[in-house]
Amino acid sequence: MTKYIFVTGGVLSSLGKGITSSSIATLLKHSGLNVGILKIDPYINVDPGTMSPLEHGEVFVTYDGAETDLDIGHYERFLNVDFSFKNNFTTGQVYLSVIDRERKGGYLGKTIQVIPHIVDEIKHRIKLAGEGKDILVVELGGTVGDIEGLPFLEAMREMKHEYGINRIISIHVTLIPLIRAAGELKTKPTQHSVQELRRIGIAPQIIIARSEKEIPTELKNKLAMSCDVDYDCVIGAQDAKSIYQMPINFLKEGVLVPIARFLKLPELKPDMKAWDLLVKQILAPQQEVNIAFVGKYLNLKESYKSLIEALIHAGANLDTQVNIQWIDSEELEKNEEMLQKLKYVNGILVPGGFGERGIEGKMKAIQFAREQGIVFFGICLGMQLAILEFCRNVLGIKEANSMEFNPNTQEAVIYLIENFINQSGEKQIRTHTSPMGGTMRLGEYECTLKEGSKLQKAYKNQKLIKERHRHRYEANPKYQAMLEKKGMMISGKCNGLIEAIELKNHPWFVAVQFHPEFTSRLQAPNLAILEFIKQALYAKSHK
Repeated sequence: MTKYIFVTGGVLSSLGKGITSSSIATLLKHSGLNVGILKIDPYINVDPGTMSPLEHGEVFVTYDGAETDLDIGHYERFLNVDFSFKNNFTTGQVYLSVIDRERKGGYLGKTIQVIPHIVDEIKHRIKLAGEGKDILVVELGGTVGDIEGLPFLEAMREMKHEYGINRIISIHVTLIPLIRAAGELKTKPTQHSVQELRRIGIAPQIIIARSEKEIPTELKNKLAMSCDVDYDCVIGAQDAKSIYQMPINFLKEGVLVPIARFLKLPELKPDMKAWDLLVKQILAPQQEVNIAFVGKYLNLKESYKSLIEALIHAGANLDTQVNIQWIDSEELEKNEEMLQKLKYVNGILVPGGFGERGIEGKMKAIQFAREQGIVFFGICLGMQLAILEFCRNVLGIKEANSMEFNPNTQEAVIYLIENFINQSGEKQIRTHTSPMGGTMRLGEYECTLKEGSKLQKAYKNQKLIKERHRHRYEANPKYQAMLEKKGMMISGKCNGLIEAIELKNHPWFVAVQFHPEFTSRLQAPNLAILEFIKQALYAKSHK
């Protein structure tokens, strides 16, 4: 009998519903419960796969190849669990499936309406995500009052009636703004937000009150009275230095007491000792290292959310603060002085991305790392550019290019495989005119590591690893012999495709086609990223 915790947001967006949901789920998991988590996105896009990173932030990829909201990344990083396509759905997916069923005669000629048909499909998907779980935490994207969120709130209201009050609770995340001129925290926006929820038939039992500073007990009691919740049900969520503090903070605020009471659970006593130690090492590390992050989506750092978090995980497990120095690849193209800044870092990271903008700047950084012997790690596009740079400047193939940047290039070092076998073993025809949303290598693939390679050493001498992908173009194996002859090792392969490269005569120059950041967790950092930070630390200590 799955129990459900619904998390909604009020006043404004970006209050941290994802972190709240992840933190509560983490506490429940560490209390011995089997916990699932689901993100519902009210936008009409089918998934975020074709959205600009500057529009929506990062697209997180699950092991089964679903392109999902970045909150799914938070869930995996906090809970150390692999989630799937079932753990995220959008308004677009709901309407698509209902319309498809209607076209096939599945509703026997009935008039299709938001209630009951759309709402029933939402409930079906929520129940599917909760199968086999003790508790499913359901995060509803957007803000209460948004027109597109109404069908989801209706589904939540109906489920409360179907399952009863001992199986469904509502948690509302809201803002307590600080009016600096008066030095006062204000509760009125929260009162209005709760009133809006109650107007549509939902009375939240717990309020998570986000604020810049600690909320005094007197104000909490005022909130409880005005919003008609128990006094111990107003939980303060003060700004923290690290998101990984939040489960500990919520535990101190007593969030598990009302959750256990409402869901008729025994007393919850999570074991957070190991977690607490890692958080302390994030907040007060013994060492530090400087990493140049050469990207092109720097106006919205959330475009690189998983990678930033993966660096934090590696740092926490090595008791090291990872200082990221943001380097705009477009600026690097124009400004020679900026290139010289790379002399003073301990490692250079070139992440993934799409399109031609900023490419030359990234290749300058790669060339600098190669020639100056600086620890280097390239991811996805970063690997492709490392191969291109090597072809142009070491092999002397000046026309070497990617079909992504020039479809008609005569030296297609990076190319598009037209007859591609996908993750499910099905054949796909992929051309430059194929729909963008359906031509990528997505999800988890096996990678065979080369014996004795630096990458194999990073992965604790495993021969076979599994990592996740999100890319359209591949390194052309036609050039492999030429690359290897001049000192580039192909250190990872997947069904004949080049998955990883490294340089033999370099302290540590490794690049991979997959996205290692997608499998990194606080309590289980990705081994390739962990090794990158280890090597940067070693380089720093031996300067």
